[in-house]
Parts: sequence; C-alpha cells; structure tokens
Amino acid sequence: MKIVKNEHLLHEKLVTYHFETIFPQLKKHPFVLQAFEAGEVMLAEGADMTSLLYLVEGTMKATASVGNGKSLLLRFNHPLAVIGDIEFIRHVPVQSQITAVTDCLCIALSFEYLRRFEMNNAAFLKSLLQHVTYKLQTNTTASRVNLLSSVDQRFASYLLSVTDSEDFAYDMQYASVSEIADLLGTTHRHLNRVMKQLVERRVIEKSRRSIHILNKAALEELSQGARYE
Repeated sequence: MKIVKNEHLLHEKLVTYHFETIFPQLKKHPFVLQAFEAGEVMLAEGADMTSLLYLVEGTMKATASVGNGKSLLLRFNHPLAVIGDIEFIRHVPVQSQITAVTDCLCIALSFEYLRRFEMNNAAFLKSLLQHVTYKLQTNTTASRVNLLSSVDQRFASYLLSVTDSEDFAYDMQYASVSEIADLLGTTHRHLNRVMKQLVERRVIEKSRRSIHILNKAALEELSQGARYE
C-alpha cells in the first residue's frame, strides 16, 4: 500500500462519487488516498483494521478461508464498495481477505475519527446500513452458488463478475487456473475440462495469459444470473 499525496486526484474522486452526500463540508474530513497494486493483499483475514476504505478505482475480491488452507470466493468489489464496515461496527478483526485484482485506489477514513465525529451523522450511518445489507445479500448468493451450482455455472459466474464490461477480457496474470479452481471449490483438472468445453463451443477463447469471452449470451445462460458481486 502506498499513500498518494495528490490533492487534485483526491478531490476528483470525492466529487465523482458524491462524498458530499455522506460527509458535508468535505475539506474538514481527514481523507487519505491509498493505492494498491494488482495482486496485493490489501487486508489479511484476522488482522486488525484501523480505517474504513472506500474503493474509488479498480476491482478487488473478498475471499473466506476454509479449514484445508484454501479459500472460497465471496464477491468481487467495484467502486463504490466499502471495506471495513462490519469491522467498524462490530469492533472485530478483518473477516475476509481482501485482494486487489487490478490496481486499486481507496479513500480511507480512520475508525477513531469516525467514532469521535460521525456517529450522529445519519447519512453516514444510512450508507453503512446499505453496504452491510448488500454484503449479506451477496454472501447468501455466493453460498448458494458455491454449494449448489455446477462447476461450469460457477466458472461462468466468475468470468462475468471479473471481466471488463467493454472488451470481455480476463488477464490470467491475476490468478492461475489452480487459484481460480481453489476459489470456486473445485480441482484444476475439473476446471480445465470445463474451460476446454467452453473453448470448443466457441464461448471463450483462452491463451496462456488471458481469457476472452466470445459469446457473452451463452455465458449469461450458463450462469443463470448468478454473480460473485
């Protein structure tokens, strides 16, 4: 993580995502702009957390560890996701590992500041409620998908959740086939079979470094509307 000392960029992000609707008088708040590189673990499960993070650029993923040392995918987060709301409210360590899928920018506000000055701010508390209930909804969806869906449906949901909405491309440098398989609760051999079938059906095109979606409609049908987001 790097602190970005760029007041112009910070103000641009605050205005773009309408922070003034949550925190009136923006200049009085100690916002900190933080940058994370693709693949960087932003928050480790079980670690102490001291700031609320607002994702204003990039994509990150939340995963939960299971007993065998592997992780299951919970959701992908896009702007304007909030990280740390549960930890802030419950006074608990980080509940899920957060990893940057692409380069990310976050705006941070310290828990100490929020507890001292914002606990009577109705707009702030309402926004926290919206984000917490959204996470409850997505956790329920992820649990249903991970437990009840076939591997091809899970993989279709994964691709539609993580690929760019414009060029439908996924860069394999961010996760290997084995890592994706672990996140989806399957083996890399099974996932390779699923990918081979999708390539043969011209649904996707796979190279060593990327996956391109050729038939989004077919993936949409296969995923049955489920998303990890």
